[in-house]
Amino acid sequence: MSLSEKMLAIEIENGCLKLTKRAIPLPSANQVLIKVSAAGVNRPDIMQRQGLYPAPVGASDIPGLEVSGIIISMGKNVSHVNIDDQVCALVTGGGYAQYCLASAALCLPLPEKLTFIQAAALPETFFTVWSNIFDRAHLLPGETLLVHGGTSGIGTTAIQLGKAFNAKVIVTAGSSTKCQFCLELGADAAINYKEVDFVEEIKTLTDNKGVNVILDMIGGDYFPRNLKCLAMDARLVQIALQNGTNTELNLLPVMLKRLTLTGSTLRARDDNFKTAIAKKLQKHVWPLLSSGKIKPVINTTFALSDAAKAHQLMESSQHIGKIILTV
Repeated sequence: MSLSEKMLAIEIENGCLKLTKRAIPLPSANQVLIKVSAAGVNRPDIMQRQGLYPAPVGASDIPGLEVSGIIISMGKNVSHVNIDDQVCALVTGGGYAQYCLASAALCLPLPEKLTFIQAAALPETFFTVWSNIFDRAHLLPGETLLVHGGTSGIGTTAIQLGKAFNAKVIVTAGSSTKCQFCLELGADAAINYKEVDFVEEIKTLTDNKGVNVILDMIGGDYFPRNLKCLAMDARLVQIALQNGTNTELNLLPVMLKRLTLTGSTLRARDDNFKTAIAKKLQKHVWPLLSSGKIKPVINTTFALSDAAKAHQLMESSQHIGKIILTV
């Protein structure tokens, strides 16, 4: 296909996903153009469709934050990747399309033995988990990590990375089936939050000491409960707010337990910040993926034209692991 032709893409129209044709974009000096094989589906895509999470200034309005595929064109300043390289990439938008622009610095090679579908499940979750658990919360070997939403893409990644770097990992999940999956993936304990109070269960599992790091995607009423689960000098990292933005904060345990409360979003950060994460992933995590010690968990794949069905599945929370669009 010549670059003068159109590409198929998914656009958002009145809160719905619509298959359309767009001009194939041209890479700037530091970008590459990827012929997309697969694209990951993530919660921020849902929020963007709902009008709650607009694309950053300068980013494509096409949803999709991670892709895998083959580089077919690149800007004049790009030197560390080549035409025909097989890569996966973290992008600020544009993933739900046949072609997608990416910063060359945020392209990582396909790990050995992984397919394009598996590789498309890597960037968003692995960048997010590494940045928040290791760079922000400084999880150390021997510490205990609590992950809410253990069977989400973030959760399944956090379980594996936590265990790979010698932490104890506890998760919450919403069914016995999901809890069992987390245990089989490597979690040390899994709590069915619909059947038991996770605060009391954490006390039992940690001999009342609490956990060292919490990775939370829930927010809202989980916040004060999380504080009760934290050990001395522990860290709470907030990365999403599925239960809402507002909560009550009792400052006394923050002071008495010397807690660190932090959070982040990734999409709006600049390329320099994301490039630093990419380098750490390639050095520390890509060998684990190539060796098979860790692997992305794929639940379901949909054709690009069925992106709306992919969103419906994600919103149902019935999935375990990642949902992928094939192009």
